[in-house]
Amino acid sequence: MENGSEDPQLQQQQQQQPQPRRLKPIPPNPPPTDRPARIYADGIYDLFHFGHARALEQAKKLLPNTYLLVGCCNDEITHMYKGKTVMNDKERYESLRHCKWVDEVIPDAPWVVTPEFIEKHQIDYVAHDALPYADASGAGNDVYEYVKSIGKFLETKRTDGISTSDLIMRIVKDYNEYVMRNLDRGYSRKDLGLSYVKEKRLRVNRGLKKLHERVKKQQEKVEEKIQTVAKHRNIWVENADRLVAGFLEMFEEGCHKMGTVIRDRIQEQIRTKSIKGLLYDKEDDDDDYDYYYGSTDDDEEYYDGEDED
Repeated sequence: MENGSEDPQLQQQQQQQPQPRRLKPIPPNPPPTDRPARIYADGIYDLFHFGHARALEQAKKLLPNTYLLVGCCNDEITHMYKGKTVMNDKERYESLRHCKWVDEVIPDAPWVVTPEFIEKHQIDYVAHDALPYADASGAGNDVYEYVKSIGKFLETKRTDGISTSDLIMRIVKDYNEYVMRNLDRGYSRKDLGLSYVKEKRLRVNRGLKKLHERVKKQQEKVEEKIQTVAKHRNIWVENADRLVAGFLEMFEEGCHKMGTVIRDRIQEQIRTKSIKGLLYDKEDDDDDYDYYYGSTDDDEEYYDGEDED
């Protein structure tokens, strides 16, 4: 019944029941030419997903001019033959009404398509994948055996990798994470059916998990730094001789320049002192001469005094 999706639970039930006969469908009847062809597709459509949408798109596009009717079973029939659903029947009906490929939704659809149902809704074709689905009789009859026998069956292809059961399995697998997600969003433990101890244990486990993730990230950073240092160390070892030789060459050149400057300054100071020494010697000679021979100016003053007398 569920079109366009895989359902392990349904497959298990089919394995336990007598397998339906694989009837070779009669070639479909020619479509009407004076009106759109009324194609019917049915299913449960719980947690409506793109696998459902693709199946309905195929059904809509099987013929150039199509009016697509989609039947959806109510909760009572579904829970009896398939099991509990996540969404109730009203929610599943509303999901189908918002699919752009659907022209009309038929609530409370039957589990098996009957001649009376086909006549009531003036159905020209029934679209579904070709796999046989066991009906509710337990005799191994195919749900679509009747429509296949009268040339009203059109085949669609299933979408692998997505199904309602697969989505539920993902939630069950990561149950604790989704519980904590809802607790963080304001749901109480009573809303989620949790005991006090269960809630505290989940919170402690989440704290430990976050701590483990932080430690792991730090370890990755340390390993990355170690790899970087090792890589640069190899480069440093390869270039060590060149770097040391360059440093010594620069140091020797600097020392030579410094020695040259010091020598020049010393020589300049020596020359300056030598010149000053010569100047001081000349001044001393002049003083000695004046001491022994007297000053010319004094003599002149002396003789001038005599004349006045």
